[in-house]
Amino acid sequence: MKLPHLRIGSLDIGFPVVQAALSGYSDWPMRMLAREHGASYTLCEVMLDQFLVAFRDRSKNKHFLYNSIEEQPVAGQLMGAEPLQFSLGAKRLVEAGFAVIDINFGCPVKKVLGRCRGGFHLSQPAIALEIIRRTRDIVPPQIPVTVKMRRGIDDSEASREQFFEILSGGFEAGLAAATVHGRTVLQRYNGPSRWEFLKDVKQAFPNQTILGSGDLFTAPDCLRMLSETGVDGVTVARGAIGNPWIFEQTRALAGGLPLPPPPSLFRQRAVMQRHWMLAEQIYGEAHTGMLMRKFGIKYSTSHPQAIDVRSAFARVRSRDEWWAALDRWYAEDQPGVYPSPESHRVQGSGCS
Repeated sequence: MKLPHLRIGSLDIGFPVVQAALSGYSDWPMRMLAREHGASYTLCEVMLDQFLVAFRDRSKNKHFLYNSIEEQPVAGQLMGAEPLQFSLGAKRLVEAGFAVIDINFGCPVKKVLGRCRGGFHLSQPAIALEIIRRTRDIVPPQIPVTVKMRRGIDDSEASREQFFEILSGGFEAGLAAATVHGRTVLQRYNGPSRWEFLKDVKQAFPNQTILGSGDLFTAPDCLRMLSETGVDGVTVARGAIGNPWIFEQTRALAGGLPLPPPPSLFRQRAVMQRHWMLAEQIYGEAHTGMLMRKFGIKYSTSHPQAIDVRSAFARVRSRDEWWAALDRWYAEDQPGVYPSPESHRVQGSGCS
């Protein structure tokens, strides 16, 4: 199929399958691996405006803002409650070198909603639009400002009207693109993502850049969303955790080639070794083990003995234990397996 050529403001992204912002996951190592395997654009995990305004460049938290030339363009995603502080947080992301500022109006986590952040803003269009305007005003004009939204707080007609009020006003205020998740905020990660809503949004804004999100766990899913909804791009969230191969698989299918086989165990091992080395660069050896455990669990879903491998990574605390797990379970090359969609749905990944 002929794919749309993705542009976000002045940025020429190209291939319209990108990695979403994933709270607790889409740090520099994960983003680098996504780019190396075919993602044309990535988003950093969401950051709070309060944290950014008070940020001091200390070794223990410098990884939050870390980005590199090799991964550009990369977006910094921002979440907060108060418009002025929100815009000041956006300024810090610009200063840190992010090429796009993405506003999070989609996070469905209860503690986030309770603090009037994330998806809560879909219930208050006036505040949401003030955040967009202030952010667009403070961010240099050459840097695109985008927004991530769910389809509303709930399935009521009032919620739908608020969604379109925010998106329409946001584009008038200078948004370069919007990513729309096909679930409601109250739905969280339960039930299907309604792709037909994405089609409605694209039809309502035919001249604006709309990206779709929700239930993208395989390469065919990515192409099917593009075909069925007419959106300009798709953002892979949970389906990319421990599975950077989804991007090269989608590129192959889009190019008219057969779906590549799942990565062999040796290919998986090579990526997992590289993931550790990248993580160690920014976290240090002493802190990398605990942080990598969650990724090991996700990588295990591509192993034919997934349950046993998952248990091994769940106990990892150190570099030696990570390498021991690789030596135990990835010592012989065997065919891998495609992760089942259920393996991604079992556990949410914070805001995405």
